[in-house]
Amino acid sequence: MDRDTALDMLGNKKLADLRNELKEMNPADIAVLVEEMYSDDGFDDKKMILLYRILPKELAAEAFTYMDSDMQMILINAFSDKELRYVIDELYLDDTVDMIEEMPANIVSRILRNTDPETRKQINQLLDYPKDSAGSVMTTEFVYLRRDITVKEAFERIRKIGLVKETVYTCYVLSSHRRLVGTVTVLDMLVADEDTPIENIMETNVISVNTHDDREDVARIMSKYDIAAIPVVDNEERIVGIITFDDAMDVLQEENTEDFAKMAAVVPADDEYFKTSVFAHARSRIPWLLILMLSATLTGWISSRFEAQIAIVPMLVSFMPMIMGTGGNCGSQSSTLIIRGMALEEIRLRDFFKVVFKEFRIALICAVTLAVVNGLRVLIFYKDPLLALVIALSLVGTVVIAKLVGAALPMLAKAVHLDPAIMANPLISTVVDSCSLLIYFSVASCILHI
Repeated sequence: MDRDTALDMLGNKKLADLRNELKEMNPADIAVLVEEMYSDDGFDDKKMILLYRILPKELAAEAFTYMDSDMQMILINAFSDKELRYVIDELYLDDTVDMIEEMPANIVSRILRNTDPETRKQINQLLDYPKDSAGSVMTTEFVYLRRDITVKEAFERIRKIGLVKETVYTCYVLSSHRRLVGTVTVLDMLVADEDTPIENIMETNVISVNTHDDREDVARIMSKYDIAAIPVVDNEERIVGIITFDDAMDVLQEENTEDFAKMAAVVPADDEYFKTSVFAHARSRIPWLLILMLSATLTGWISSRFEAQIAIVPMLVSFMPMIMGTGGNCGSQSSTLIIRGMALEEIRLRDFFKVVFKEFRIALICAVTLAVVNGLRVLIFYKDPLLALVIALSLVGTVVIAKLVGAALPMLAKAVHLDPAIMANPLISTVVDSCSLLIYFSVASCILHI
């Protein structure tokens, strides 16, 4: 169903038909429909709220989790306390925490006021974890079993509490002190005899993470081992929650967005593009632009040092953009691949010399190819063998230096606990530009005797 159809049915009071249509839709699609009605209907939220209230309660609560924070805040303001309590009761705890983190203080107070004491305690515990930690994205809603119960007793427990847990396929087996001792899947229990003790069929080689582990590292672990959920334990190996694959995907998306911003020399923003003001966009870009602009004065200084050579051979100026551009492109290629390799943990700091040596060999092949092509081009068009030799040798030196700088800087940044993404295209291009000019004019001075 599209927005126009929904608006038409609302206008003609066909609420029962609209409700039946909505019941057949996916909750994520309903969330999109609600947001479209708000943004395209003159910012009149009455019809949007009416559409939401037509939904069956369970479907409404599920669609609510797919909405952005602005839509959620509008609906919360329109909810009665009874409606708000129902929505919160239907949300998984980690979704509730994510929502609270995006809300202003007055909305947070109202949400917490409409939760039961136990839920409020769990929410506060999750909010206390560092922002980038595993504890901040975990959910405390999971199925746990004792190791000494039978398969039959386990299924009885799952039937009793499973509907309010985020996942029931994998169950976590705990000792009497709540320590994680194993996992068991529903499939394992289905094929086992109902009198079999859980400890006889559980998997004891459990992959787990600590509450204070970096959430990006946790997402990578889940991707590496291809697991749908991973248990989170405290320092005493007691399970306190789990992280599911949907939360891991959100983490990776946020981290990738942040890296893209840094690689483009932009301070990462928390909000979406259109929700960020023009002033905020400018403020996030100006610092790096100033740094890069001031660092580029080094390039100008180098050019001024070789004014005499340029005056003798003015043709040298026409090749400067090509030399600098080629160096910048080569450095960007290497840095992008190295940053990606480190992000996927294909490349580690101990591989520094191995990476540099490999990039050096790659650089030689690229450099010789580019030097031959450009040397022949200059020779054909300008009939000047010495100038062709200057360009060829300058390209060899520039490409080799650019590849090595592009490979080394991200790894050196990682070594001093900086984000390798900041050593991306703009900064590396600025460094390489200076190096390429030094190489170019030095080679020209030697060969042309100027």
